[in-house]
Amino acid sequence: MSQNTSTAVMARRVEAPDSLDFFPTPPWGTRALVEHVLIGGGWGAHQIPNMTVWEPACGEGHMARPLAEYFGEVHASDCHDYGFGGVHDFLLPGKPLHKANLVITNPPFRLASQFVFRAMDVAQDGCAMLVRSVFMEGCDRFLNLFSKHPPAIIAPFAERLPMVKGRVDSKASSATAYGWFVWRKDHYGPTVVRWIPPCRKMLERPGDYGRPTQPERGE
Repeated sequence: MSQNTSTAVMARRVEAPDSLDFFPTPPWGTRALVEHVLIGGGWGAHQIPNMTVWEPACGEGHMARPLAEYFGEVHASDCHDYGFGGVHDFLLPGKPLHKANLVITNPPFRLASQFVFRAMDVAQDGCAMLVRSVFMEGCDRFLNLFSKHPPAIIAPFAERLPMVKGRVDSKASSATAYGWFVWRKDHYGPTVVRWIPPCRKMLERPGDYGRPTQPERGE
């Protein structure tokens, strides 16, 4: 029997170096972060409505919209104009565009470590990054990131979070495993693993798979 080496089966997602790596997040995956990881993972349900979030790789707003269901204020931006949020390169040095308690995003995978360092520099409390589970692997990443700045929580999805290029699709499937990696500025202990239980059916909402409403520019 020949081996199937398709991208899906091999759980790889290969993008060109200049690609925008636009794989929007199904909104239920963001709700799962809040309900199964952040609440009880250092932040209480009573705190979150009073917190501000910056989503700096917002795309068409599929993550910013569910974040706004929980947090008091959500800023959205992206280096490319997708018609949602402000246009801003998050990795540019200098004064941040927004003040926020947390930076929460699905970064371009090849830039994920840079997003972590920038987020921890500009956020007041910490950050959460949605990345492929293989982000845990790699000697360079261990030496430069994890050994010096271990995440407070790694939260793999028990149920696959299907993401496809350029759109959200209620019928999509995926062989690629994803998880949330959460850093807290007040965390000094070992990394905790918190599995996200199967929750798609409970966290999907009507309208999740349409294009989100455009907020005011610069928000």
